Amino acid sequence: MNKIDYNFLKSIIKPRPYNAHKGSMGCLFSVCGSYGMAGAEILSAKSALRSGVGLLKLAVVNSVYPIIAGVVPEAVYIPLEGNAKGTFSRSNIKEILKNAQKSSAILVGCGLGVNNDTKEVVTAILNFAKENRKPILIDADGINCISKHIHLLKNFKDKDSCDFNIVLTPHLGEMSRLTSLAVKEIETDPKAAAEAFSKEYGVITVLKGADTIVTNGEQTYISFAGNPGMATGGSGDVLAGIIASLMAQGYSPLESSAMGVFIHGTAGDYACHSLGEISMLPRDIIDFLPNVFKNIGK
Repeated sequence: MNKIDYNFLKSIIKPRPYNAHKGSMGCLFSVCGSYGMAGAEILSAKSALRSGVGLLKLAVVNSVYPIIAGVVPEAVYIPLEGNAKGTFSRSNIKEILKNAQKSSAILVGCGLGVNNDTKEVVTAILNFAKENRKPILIDADGINCISKHIHLLKNFKDKDSCDFNIVLTPHLGEMSRLTSLAVKEIETDPKAAAEAFSKEYGVITVLKGADTIVTNGEQTYISFAGNPGMATGGSGDVLAGIIASLMAQGYSPLESSAMGVFIHGTAGDYACHSLGEISMLPRDIIDFLPNVFKNIGK
């Protein structure tokens, strides 16, 4: 098992070209958020932007558009109709896939909500990614939407050229739902659980915990960065935004995942040093991302 540290980041992260422009630094398309969960999309969006993506396109439910647009002015918005529960309606699938086609990576799930409409939306995006070989990160409610339809992931494994284009970022509870293993069983050997899942489904697993495991079933990495102050709702949304941003910029899903968990944890350590474990918030992790990226170049 490989440890992730600054040397690992420095061996992979490339300097931005002198002639870089927004089109050359990747386009991330995010399908996240819902009524009552606008914060999840805000946190993932801000962390994606702070991690260097050239263009961020956010699909948003109309009811939360004014909230999100007011605090993330750098994004391009695709406001869409919501259903009675305030989540994306299945009627938006065509428009969502049209925008996914124009992206270099897709993020789905943060604050999405779980119902029949969102399950259809996530399924459609997964099938699109399979056919178009798009790297995609599925987080939070995106994972919950497919937990009872886990066979969908094997569609990726069937195409050799599409292997490992999908990243799942479960915490222990979500991993339990994906695998039907008890949380205590996963906790006993998280490395084995993550590796077995990745091998079976041909995906990259980012198993979140005190020491986060990143694996494609063959190559496994561990990050010891981070602290208990990050055990707050919203921290996972920040991580999802970082990893998806790196994928959109052209790093492989495995590289992006390994780098992302260390960048996330290290920014959390900066926040903890400045604010303390009790008072730090997920937004503070985003505020300290520049410190991590600046240190990579030293």
